[in-house]
Amino acid sequence: MTVLFAVAGLFWLFETLVLARYRDDQETAYGSDDVQVRILTIGAEDVVQQTVDSLPASITDRHVIAEKPIAIDGAEVHVVPESFSCEAVRKGRAIEWARQTLSCDREYVLYLDEDSIVEEFDGLPDADVVQFSERPRYTGSWLAYFADVFRMGAQIEQHAFHRFRIPLFAWGGGIAVRKSLEDRVTWDWPTLVEDTAFLWRAAESESVSYALDSASFSNQAPPSLGEIFQQRRRWAAGNHQEASNLPLLYKLLAKGRSYVWAIAPVMPLVTVGVTLSGLHLFCTGLLQLLSVTLALLMVVWFALGLFQYDQLSLRSLPMFALVPLAVLVHSVGATAGLIAPPDDFHVTEKTTD
Repeated sequence: MTVLFAVAGLFWLFETLVLARYRDDQETAYGSDDVQVRILTIGAEDVVQQTVDSLPASITDRHVIAEKPIAIDGAEVHVVPESFSCEAVRKGRAIEWARQTLSCDREYVLYLDEDSIVEEFDGLPDADVVQFSERPRYTGSWLAYFADVFRMGAQIEQHAFHRFRIPLFAWGGGIAVRKSLEDRVTWDWPTLVEDTAFLWRAAESESVSYALDSASFSNQAPPSLGEIFQQRRRWAAGNHQEASNLPLLYKLLAKGRSYVWAIAPVMPLVTVGVTLSGLHLFCTGLLQLLSVTLALLMVVWFALGLFQYDQLSLRSLPMFALVPLAVLVHSVGATAGLIAPPDDFHVTEKTTD
């Protein structure tokens, strides 16, 4: 487990220290008039209204895709009919219905979750897929929030994804897809992770340009430990299942990352056990060095997450005592996702701030 985690850690360092330094030109090429916004929800009326209210006035083509009738000011609401059927299920089914049904003369479709607060939007770079990062906000569970802070630090690897033929995942505050690409690839695919599955299928079938936009949107951190467990379980299981369809090199990379995520809760215990055991076995010294180094890498991820929230200071030092718990909360759902993949799509509960 230590060696597997060490390889993943070295790869992360290579991404962030080497590949991420070579950034493509991401000057704004398309403005608000080139974007149609689609917000996905089952029927969280108050939550969606906050998201619609956060959209800049310059974005005028606004649509809410819901599973039941809701009243929203400032956007057109569309209800997915029960009679509609396709290969995609749950959220993917709603997205595919919208693709087939709604007219769109804009260059891009920007997909937002029901709780995505658009704090800034300056347009889009010229790329087929544009990922917006996120800033999860506290909604009821400090441990779930700290787990998302930890995730934000590790997730800075997204800055290197434009260097890959197939980016390693797609999730964040929102994702904009070139309409012509969407119509060629479609969302008609049964999966637990719609954004990642779409991006992987698109990149496999043709050359797809990817960009991580500098703007970040605010999303709700899961409001309880149970909710974050189910969310991570779905993410890990969905990514692991979809990785089976990738070319061999990317399949090994994606599945290896899933295993690393699943064993992450054990690594702090390994570090403590190896350091304090007093055992003198072959390679114990190397194992101690590796385990301590990897524990420090987790601390770095948490520090990077705090830095993105402008909370990294001397006053935040006590928070670092929570790193093992943040790792546990972030990863135990992934462990369950690989051992017992969910049979259904669990919608993370949202709150009205």
